[in-house]
Amino acid sequence: MNKTLFMKQAPFLKEHDVIEMIAPSFGVTTEPYSVRYDVACRNFKKLGFTVKEGKNVHLIEGVVASASPEARAEEFLTACQDESALILSVGGGELMDEMLPFIPFSEMKSLSPKWFMGFSDNTNLTYPLTTLLDWITIYGPCTPSFYEWPLRLNQADAIRMLKGEKEFQGYAKWAKPNFRKKPDPLKRRDPLYRGLYRTPKVIVPYGYQEPFEGRLLGGCLDCLQILVGTRFDGTKGFLERHPEGVIWYLEACDLNPLGIRRALFSLKEAGWFDTAKGFLIGRPLCWDATPFGLDRFKAVEDILGSYHVPILFDVDLGHYPPSLPMKNGAMAQVTYQNKNMQIQYLE
Repeated sequence: MNKTLFMKQAPFLKEHDVIEMIAPSFGVTTEPYSVRYDVACRNFKKLGFTVKEGKNVHLIEGVVASASPEARAEEFLTACQDESALILSVGGGELMDEMLPFIPFSEMKSLSPKWFMGFSDNTNLTYPLTTLLDWITIYGPCTPSFYEWPLRLNQADAIRMLKGEKEFQGYAKWAKPNFRKKPDPLKRRDPLYRGLYRTPKVIVPYGYQEPFEGRLLGGCLDCLQILVGTRFDGTKGFLERHPEGVIWYLEACDLNPLGIRRALFSLKEAGWFDTAKGFLIGRPLCWDATPFGLDRFKAVEDILGSYHVPILFDVDLGHYPPSLPMKNGAMAQVTYQNKNMQIQYLE
């Protein structure tokens, strides 16, 4: 039997499909996100989609969240059962994990898969949906990111992915932080300023010899270290059902190199990386941090080097844009050539 048949993938998007906005973490309540959200919804309509809005999208009634964990779970489950083709998160945040106890994952096994896409804190849904239910999800941009027109870079790639395209590559430049530079006052006045990407991307390969294949799995390391060992950690079962191996893609938000090292140690000891075919390590938000002289490279190499598989550092992934959308749970081939990363999806 073809092993790839075990994964459940929703139909690719087509014209007039419904995109349903939900707020499983932060709601859209502040700038620049409110204006960008409105423009993004108009852009989706320009692309021929129908936009539907969940009840929590514009709320700030929960503890560091749009609504209570119960209400956020209810909004998500409603979207899973209605006519939406894509469930799209309106933002990241901090405490999305608290809604997980109110999602009946075992009962959801009888549902047809839906596309769910979100970034950062949304790892708390993309990862369990894939590892517990075998749904293919997308670790990709949230609604306000689609405010530019025409769509470009990761915005355009997310739509291409949802429509069934299979070939993607990294971007030439990115927005490197400049902590000494004062904020641009023009950007503060105009929430719709076009993103500027000026720093050439430099991927640092470790142990790469040739293209490698496996199922893409991962997300924000800050969230994954919370999920490990909980009842929402379906990793071991996933690895058993899919012995073809995993290409792990990982990026960090609040974690400095020490935090990254500790998180990777925890996941390693839990057996997550036992079938690893390679690692794609994104650009961490704590870009230049070197606590006790430990930089972002050594933090990873010392923990993951023992697997003797390729590691690509500083790939187009993370909280410094643009971040390449990743098809969570899908078989893929990763190639590093011409100083760039290419991903070819195999299903």
